[in-house]
Amino acid sequence: MAKDRKIDMVMLGLLSHEDLTGYDIKKRIDGVISFFWKGSFGSIYPALNDMEKNGLIESRTESRGAREKILYHIMDKGTESLKDWLREEQVSNDLKYETLLKLYFGGVEERDITLHNIELFEEETRRTLSVLRIYRDNLEKVLDDGDHLNYYLTVTFGIDTYEAYLKWCAKAKRILEERSEHPEK
Repeated sequence: MAKDRKIDMVMLGLLSHEDLTGYDIKKRIDGVISFFWKGSFGSIYPALNDMEKNGLIESRTESRGAREKILYHIMDKGTESLKDWLREEQVSNDLKYETLLKLYFGGVEERDITLHNIELFEEETRRTLSVLRIYRDNLEKVLDDGDHLNYYLTVTFGIDTYEAYLKWCAKAKRILEERSEHPEK
């Protein structure tokens, strides 16, 4: 297993709660996890195959009606690998925002384009914040159940972060608008 392939840890974490199909894993990643981590089918299935070869997970075929599904189950070795990763002190918290790239290089275009890109980012941030607040409100009702406290802390980090993004959007728009009114500044 590639040590730097974090999608493995995402999937081991999900499988530590329940057996899942590759499709189920993708749905979980596209849910609340998508606010801080992404995964594609193109990365999920090769990782599942590698983890199975390395004895971290096992698969079994289950019939559900006329269809067969492959369910993945975490093995003891997979649980230990997940625990080892959780204990690691070195982490990578890469931040990639295309909006910031566009802002950084926005000097080659009119300011109204930069302003529009910030407004689009602000709109997306408001939508995401709305969803995170729903998750928070639901999690507050079950904080003593299983991993819900961990989920809650992750969601509140997202809320605080997205609220800071909105604060930055307002400030950036104000600065751009002021500079457009008084370009000599």
